[in-house]
Amino acid sequence: MTKKLVGPVVDIITQVNEIITPAYLVGGSVRDALLGKQPHDYDFSTPLLPDEIENKVRQAGRRPYLAGKRFGTVGFKLDNCFIEVTTFRTEIYTAKSRKPTVEFIDDVTHDLSRRDFTINALAARVDGSLIDPFGGYEDLQSHLIRTVNKAYERYNEDPLRMLRAARFTAQLGFTVDPEAINQATKKAVKILEVSKERWSTELDRLLVADQPDLGLNFLADTRLLNFILPELAIQVGLDQDSPYHELRLWQHTVKTVGLTRNDLNLRWAALLHDIGKPYVRTVNRHGYSNYPDHAVVGAELVKKIGPYLKWSKARQQQTEQLVASHLDANSPLVKADSAARYK
Repeated sequence: MTKKLVGPVVDIITQVNEIITPAYLVGGSVRDALLGKQPHDYDFSTPLLPDEIENKVRQAGRRPYLAGKRFGTVGFKLDNCFIEVTTFRTEIYTAKSRKPTVEFIDDVTHDLSRRDFTINALAARVDGSLIDPFGGYEDLQSHLIRTVNKAYERYNEDPLRMLRAARFTAQLGFTVDPEAINQATKKAVKILEVSKERWSTELDRLLVADQPDLGLNFLADTRLLNFILPELAIQVGLDQDSPYHELRLWQHTVKTVGLTRNDLNLRWAALLHDIGKPYVRTVNRHGYSNYPDHAVVGAELVKKIGPYLKWSKARQQQTEQLVASHLDANSPLVKADSAARYK
């Protein structure tokens, strides 16, 4: 991994700078490009104010997208890419709101300092050279997710960043910095200050990531799961006490998710397929545990979880049906469920 962007991404930066100068490629677009992934959309930052950005886009004969203009962002299309350009800004959070007060500034380093993790606090100039005030490039090389400055400050500003750490470890396969884990464990209850819609967005991305087990175990280990889905957190550490299961219940659930086809609703159903087990446990005459009707109870729990997480009616109905029928021979979950019984 070179410490400079090259190839098609630099061509995009050059073309954007022909319209808006200066404009720096920032955040996840830089991170992905350094990892050899082609970004789908491109985020840029500039010292120009939103009205200036809009005027430059119009002068270039392109249609500006203005939905985010009041937050400093103007979008436009460039070939087959969608470009968003945002004025350098700082965000001031108050204890009473998760919505920060935005102030426009003229310094790229100050702009990068407001970001969550060092690997997202990178910018690239028009020649592809990096601006890296917080060691994000080194953390990329080390496969490390570390907060910009102190973890407790980043989490206090926006507790969703704890859930974003889970999502990024699932997507990238990176290790989370010990201090970021420690502070997430201490501040897990603060996730309740964040809207359920924002939870769902991050959880969706986590579940369809390449390594969802890393993100799910981060949620369990930090106790975030206790506050997001306490009905599911009961599984952590629970021995299934069955000759048909070598894994504890949470380990089985996590493995089932990873073995399930990468479809969002299927992955949600895999996560929740055994959620009813702790509530129906019985012991048979041989001393082993049985879980009669756990699929029925699980489907009933999904009826409550779906509205809580602000799911669409279609998603809730599909997930509920998948959980209710997961023991059926023709269930799309049955193969993963069976394979996840053993180590």
